[in-house]
Amino acid sequence: MTTTVPYADLRDDLSAILSRINYATMTTVDPSGRPRSRVLIAVWELAGPTPLGWLATFRTPVKSRHLAANPYATFSYWDPRQDTASIDTVATWTDQTDERHHVWKLYQEGSPRGVGYPPEPYWPGGPDSEEFQVLRLEPYRIQVIRGYELGRGVPARQWSRPVTDQRMSPGL
Repeated sequence: MTTTVPYADLRDDLSAILSRINYATMTTVDPSGRPRSRVLIAVWELAGPTPLGWLATFRTPVKSRHLAANPYATFSYWDPRQDTASIDTVATWTDQTDERHHVWKLYQEGSPRGVGYPPEPYWPGGPDSEEFQVLRLEPYRIQVIRGYELGRGVPARQWSRPVTDQRMSPGL
């Protein structure tokens, strides 16, 4: 069972889970409808009225092909406490210089706190290098489950973005 709540009602728990776990499993779907997962670190801006995520990554042929055919991606977080967060997003590549520099800084500083890493070893040319690529992650649904609540029968909490854009409506 799941309860729908305003984003503000799960933001603190989401931030705590992301900060503790750090690594996510990102799942995309190929043009034939087959899922593909990989483990990585995305950064998230959680303070506003709606969240926004970013992924510093390499623009691999597999990831590019998947997102060109289907821009939806899910980021799943789990820890042994049975705390989980699932963030369903629309992922789009961005080449905007200001966004690339912003994402670079988020990774350096951590966003939320504790989530990130020094990007320099992976992209020695910095945020303007051709190898440094950025995905903008616009969540349309977030689900948070706290293990201690699950054991008490408390339903998962879920936030969904109001549908104002057709691509934010996955029909689920």
